[in-house]
This record gives sequence, C-alpha cells and structure tokens, in this order.
Amino acid sequence: MDNMKITEKAAYIKGLAEGMRLDENTNEGKLLKVIIDLLGDVTREIEDLNENAMDLAEEIDELSDDLADVEETVADWCDDCPCCDDDDDDECCCDDDECCCCDDDDEDDEPVFYEITCPKCKKTITVDEDVLSYDSIKCPVCGETLEFEFDEDDECCDEDEDDGACCCGNKIEKKDEDKE
Repeated sequence: MDNMKITEKAAYIKGLAEGMRLDENTNEGKLLKVIIDLLGDVTREIEDLNENAMDLAEEIDELSDDLADVEETVADWCDDCPCCDDDDDDECCCDDDECCCCDDDDEDDEPVFYEITCPKCKKTITVDEDVLSYDSIKCPVCGETLEFEFDEDDECCDEDEDDGACCCGNKIEKKDEDKE
C-alpha cells in the first residue's frame, strides 16, 4: 500500500468499507460513509491541484526560455554598441544612464542654476531649477517670500524677459557657469 498513489489508496479504503458491508443505518456506519466520501473528494482536489501545478511549471519553463531569448537579444544589441568592450564579460564600459548609443535620453545631467533678485532687499541669490518648482521660497537674506507662479508649459523663469524680470515678478537670470 506504500507504493500506491493517493487516489488508489482512497479507492482501496472505499473498497474495504464496501467489502465490510457496514450498516449505513447506524451512527458509526453513517459517519464512516461520510468520512470515506470526504476522503474521495479531498483526493480528487489534490489530484486537480497537482495537475494544475504541473501545467504552471510547464508555463514557467516556457516563460523562462522566452525571457532567456529576450536577454540574449538585448545582450547582442548592446554588443553592437561602439563604446562597449567585448572582452569585459559583455558589460558596457559606460554607465547605463550615459551610454551614447544605449540611452536615447539626451537630458543634460548638469544642474542648471538661476540668479534671483529679491524685490525687497535687492540681493541676488542663486537657485537650481528644482527650487523653482516650489510655489515659493523665503529669501535667505531678508526672509521675504518669493513666489513663483507658472505652468510647466510657460517655461517661466527659464528664459529672460526684455526687462530681466520674470512673469512672476522676480528678476531672474540664468547663471552662466563659465563666469565662476
């Protein structure tokens, strides 16, 4: 009985019970019949779960193979990169964020600085473009609130107006990095 499958064991127990001709009119007979029926149901559920697990395992193997193909294709594409060294375990010699042929992003990694003249104390402070994304900041010299009201599309504070004042009322000039 040790080498039998679970379904075979359940069928064997059911056969034993039927062979014993249990009286289903007694409390014990009713209980054993319900337990044997339950055992059959549990056995079928386990078999279904095992079957589903096997199906899922096959699908995972197929997905793993597909992913390996994609990884190989990507690795082959990067091997064609003129700045990658084929002798270095197929790894790109440049940083992924800065690769000239693997990265389509042409964003400048250098921060952009702006000079803002406070309307109250007339002092000029230097901020980066991240600071301009806030609604307002306090002037570090006099504490005056400097407000920036603009939409992303307006490019407010990014370009100088004719009089050097931004549409938000503050005088803003793009700081020239070469002057430093």
